[in-house]
Amino acid sequence: MSNITTPPPNRQPIETKIMTFSEEVIRDAVIYETTRGGQVFIVNNRIENIKEVAGMVQRLCPDVKVLIAHGQMKGDELEQKMMAFVEGEYDVMVATTIIESGLDIPNANTIIINNANHFGLSDLHQMRGRVGRSNKKAFCYLITPPMHNLTPEARKRLTAIEQFSDLGSGFQIAMRDLDIRGAGNLLGAEQSGFISEIGFDMYQKILQEAIDELKEKEFKTLYAEELKDKDFVRDCQLETDLEIMIPDKYITNIGERLAIYRDLDNAESEEKLDELKEQLIDRFGEIPKSTQELFNAIKLRWVAKNVGLEKSVLKQKKLIGYFIANQESPYYQSSKFTKVLKYIQENPYTCKMKERNDKLTLVFENVNNVTEAIELLNPIVDKQVFEIV
Repeated sequence: MSNITTPPPNRQPIETKIMTFSEEVIRDAVIYETTRGGQVFIVNNRIENIKEVAGMVQRLCPDVKVLIAHGQMKGDELEQKMMAFVEGEYDVMVATTIIESGLDIPNANTIIINNANHFGLSDLHQMRGRVGRSNKKAFCYLITPPMHNLTPEARKRLTAIEQFSDLGSGFQIAMRDLDIRGAGNLLGAEQSGFISEIGFDMYQKILQEAIDELKEKEFKTLYAEELKDKDFVRDCQLETDLEIMIPDKYITNIGERLAIYRDLDNAESEEKLDELKEQLIDRFGEIPKSTQELFNAIKLRWVAKNVGLEKSVLKQKKLIGYFIANQESPYYQSSKFTKVLKYIQENPYTCKMKERNDKLTLVFENVNNVTEAIELLNPIVDKQVFEIV
């Protein structure tokens, strides 16, 4: 990671001070800046009392010209006032945080931020960056209530913005902000955004699919060896009208049932399934038939995936397997697909291959349960490692 820490030539660090509200300090800061030919920003982020703040400045410094600017003004009016300030027609601009970014006025070298404890660290850093954009010494005054009345986080923010006032200290401020606020909660209720909408597991799957796609297309030459032994199908969906479930009477707690479903879905070997089965027997007693069929359904998904099926539908005593939708997939030139074709030729009365709406399917009739479905697909897989219970 490269950090740009070298400031432009002739720039000076901005002197930053934390202070409680004082009319004398505001008056002295405005008079000092205007007497040396500079201009002043005063940030007050409440439009309700912004005129009162401007009136106070005008009362304290009768000889200066004060300008008000905020986001509720019409575009043309706001532009005219900004241009007037840039051209030096006014000495003080009392504004909301609309000045936070994009302004480059070298003649403005003092900024006073009212209620600075209400702003985030990055906001304070951005607003402070509106001054000190020339070779003149710049000042930033942070007006806050007494420090002992502030929250611990607010005190840390203000201390950090005061401490890191050297030029090129933006990265240190960002790291300090990360330390104060934390790096976020990826799995908790506070998480928002994309992961929160679809769930962490699904997010991980989508991310992995994107990575695999890049490996297969953009960087296939780099991952040629890895792709040789790669499965053509990542996962096989299973739809059925059979009773494949964990009954409420067997595991009464819904949280426990969901956890078991999740563990079954994440199982990747028969040893893991056997381990889960032993845990169920130990905790809840003899496994019901519908739950045993659920274990077999997991094995059916594995077998179908090995055959090259992206989806299997076992309904009305018929098993329909859907091959890979991408017709340009290397699967159709592989030995696996050749084995499927050979099996169909040798068993014309057992299964048929059909194509409908550009989808290639493998159809078996008279399939009464999951066990029979596994027995029908087992001869097509590369090696049979699944014990049917």
